[in-house]
Amino acid sequence: MMRMRNLILVFISMFFINQLQAQSELKLFEVVPDAEEKKFLKGFISKEQITGDPDFAWYQQNLKYAKPNKEYVDIIKEKAYDFQIMLFIGTWCHDSQQILPKYFSLLEAAEFPDHHMVIIACDRQKTAPANMHRPMKVVNVPTLIVLKEGKEVGRIMEFGTTGMVDKELADIIKTL
Repeated sequence: MMRMRNLILVFISMFFINQLQAQSELKLFEVVPDAEEKKFLKGFISKEQITGDPDFAWYQQNLKYAKPNKEYVDIIKEKAYDFQIMLFIGTWCHDSQQILPKYFSLLEAAEFPDHHMVIIACDRQKTAPANMHRPMKVVNVPTLIVLKEGKEVGRIMEFGTTGMVDKELADIIKTL
């Protein structure tokens, strides 16, 4: 029962965070200087904060390897408005740097609405603001969690079980 309440709270939070960020310059994140990278982000961020920041040149470099498979795009596109995504990432994390361009290009090709996705950038200890990682049981980044009506229906941690995160996401969506 407690897990259900946490998921409902997270879903409601996702909605309000997206609405607030879309309507104002409200900053729900911080830019952290880092010894190993130029900087990393921590908090609730938008896709554009990664794709449009020259300090995250890794995004454009890895985007050339992100070729969405039409079969998986079609599966996701058919149900694009039926689910939500929580994506826990680390802008400092090499796994996140490799996988994010794949996720973003796949979801964009499937016309998945950006307002159905919340991206939560974690620090090097893999902690999120307000300890959001705890109720969602996130221990690795990236972790993509698929929600339907506030309930988790599937997740992909790091490279998934097969290394084909696009196929694994489509497989989760097929079950909805």
